[in-house]
Amino acid sequence: MVYPHDQDTNPAQRPIGIFDSGIGGLTVARQIMRRLPGESLVYFGDTARVPYGTKSDRTVREFAWEDSLFLLGHDVKTIVVACNTVSAVALDELDRHLKIPVIGVIEPGAQAAADRTRNGRLGVIGTQATVDSRAYERAVQRLNPRLSVFSTSCPLFVPLVEEGWVEGEVPQMVARQYLTPLLDAGIDTLILGCTHYPLLKPMLSQILDPDVQLVDSSEEIAIQVQALLEQRGERSDSTHGARHFFVSDYPRRFEELGKRFLGEPVGGITIAEPWKHFRPAPMKGQP
Repeated sequence: MVYPHDQDTNPAQRPIGIFDSGIGGLTVARQIMRRLPGESLVYFGDTARVPYGTKSDRTVREFAWEDSLFLLGHDVKTIVVACNTVSAVALDELDRHLKIPVIGVIEPGAQAAADRTRNGRLGVIGTQATVDSRAYERAVQRLNPRLSVFSTSCPLFVPLVEEGWVEGEVPQMVARQYLTPLLDAGIDTLILGCTHYPLLKPMLSQILDPDVQLVDSSEEIAIQVQALLEQRGERSDSTHGARHFFVSDYPRRFEELGKRFLGEPVGGITIAEPWKHFRPAPMKGQP
């Protein structure tokens, strides 16, 4: 299936598309903006249907198609899937069917952790859905079967972050409870397997042993996007790119939390409902 872009548009001047099930993907946008300030971005947060992690694989694939087609309608030159659930369930299908590059959050984080570990023992923290998918374990094992991966879900981290409880006694107590089994396993590298978790890095660094390295997948994605655009000759020569933010519901909440995740105010938010405009074709192997 091919969805052609405007052939008259200079590829370097087309925007980068980013989608997530909600607001967490703004941490990915933040790192891309920091590393590539000249790039224009189109961000879609599916706030009407968040979270994706509680949905069936079939539903997640349908949502991923609708989100991707929406971004393609904005003539993006690459799509960044800033959602761990979609990256685990639908990334391979999107990559096979779309004619532009598609980058997920799992592979960059797994690669960075595999490169940095010294003792071969890695930890992964994420939502229950991400941990249950074992996507990070599989990605690490593909890179180096000799590495050991220990995972734990941290269900309270997302609400803590969204409430602004990213430091202090309460989040530290919760973090110690979650991280103790990983530390007991002797990990020396910890993958932050959720786009909310970068906001917890200062607090986590206070709890973890000094020798444990944190791997922020949002930073690793930005590095990969930069390398991809330079390899394809599609890096923008602008000094400051445009930013466009779309959500499927509740823009006021998105705006309130957005500054915390993006590091700057999120303005000009538009409501979009891709499912009203696109009916994605079934993917091969879809249950």
